Amino acid sequence: MTVEEELRSVFARHEPLTPPTGPLRAAIDRLVVRRRRRRRRIQVGATALAVLAGLGLAAPQVVDLPGERTPAGVLGGEPGARGGALNVLLVGVDGSARLADSVLLVHVPADRSRPYLISLPRDLEVPIPGHGTGKLNSAFASGAGDGRPDLARGYELTSRTVTDLTGVRPDAGAVLTYPVLRELTDTLGGVEVCLPRRVESTHTSRVFPAGCQRLDGAASVDLLRQRRALPDGAFDRDRNAQLFAAGLVRRAGEQGVLNDPARLSRLVATVGSKMVVAGGGTSLLDLLRVVPELKSLDPVGLNLPVDPPTARQWRVRTDPAATPQFLAALREDRLDRWVAAHPDRVTRTR
Repeated sequence: MTVEEELRSVFARHEPLTPPTGPLRAAIDRLVVRRRRRRRRIQVGATALAVLAGLGLAAPQVVDLPGERTPAGVLGGEPGARGGALNVLLVGVDGSARLADSVLLVHVPADRSRPYLISLPRDLEVPIPGHGTGKLNSAFASGAGDGRPDLARGYELTSRTVTDLTGVRPDAGAVLTYPVLRELTDTLGGVEVCLPRRVESTHTSRVFPAGCQRLDGAASVDLLRQRRALPDGAFDRDRNAQLFAAGLVRRAGEQGVLNDPARLSRLVATVGSKMVVAGGGTSLLDLLRVVPELKSLDPVGLNLPVDPPTARQWRVRTDPAATPQFLAALREDRLDRWVAAHPDRVTRTR
């Protein structure tokens, strides 16, 4: 008997003992499908936060914090579970990733009428948990620590500070940086911003005339950095950020990006690899699902009511009369009625 024949005989004797391959192949197929779906959820979720971060100042590095889990009924995995209001905290950090240049709370009401962009002044005097009293922008620095900043810890302390201030715990959040914003803006073909007054950059020779203009990524970042030469300083920068945010959301809506899987995929290919996403795939996907539910993509720009700053004042304080009423309206999801009663406090977004 040849070697080949001997091998055939051995295989023939053991073949009945071999387990069926059908169940194994099916299990492998199910595992592959689950992994592909998970990758798609994370990629699409990253794009969702990229668009949502456009409501603030820049594209995010997403932080998924221990103990910061989404409350039930707000961002549940099933579409029917998303019945309540949604609050997203966006923290824009400076070039050194230490101080928070801007703190923006995006409120999406339960009726999904339109988003509200609430700017919290960076110079607002607030209690910072474990660090006494300081300016709101220093909460990020206190949390991030010395040396190489820890963005997650900086966000965590800022989130706790904002929660204590407003009585609203953010359902989601992001730390915002400038580089990806440039690319995101350019990918959308620029963003139209309508400025109420001329702005001259103190960083470049660029001049932004009053009126409507389309900005590319570099110009957008330049505009959003301006503060020192503006009449109301950081307050004017917050208002310009709201104007840009509204333009970015409208641009995404005009191009159908939020409802077009192909466009979303291309956007992911452009900016997704440069974003850091930590877990939370289902919640990120739910964030994306909420955006198309909005009846209007025209945000309402608001600022936390504060006392007028003085020339020598480095910090600002909340308005003792107006702030409690405003925060009560935020917590009770009735900002629409507050806006109707205080139209003079609304920032025009176009």
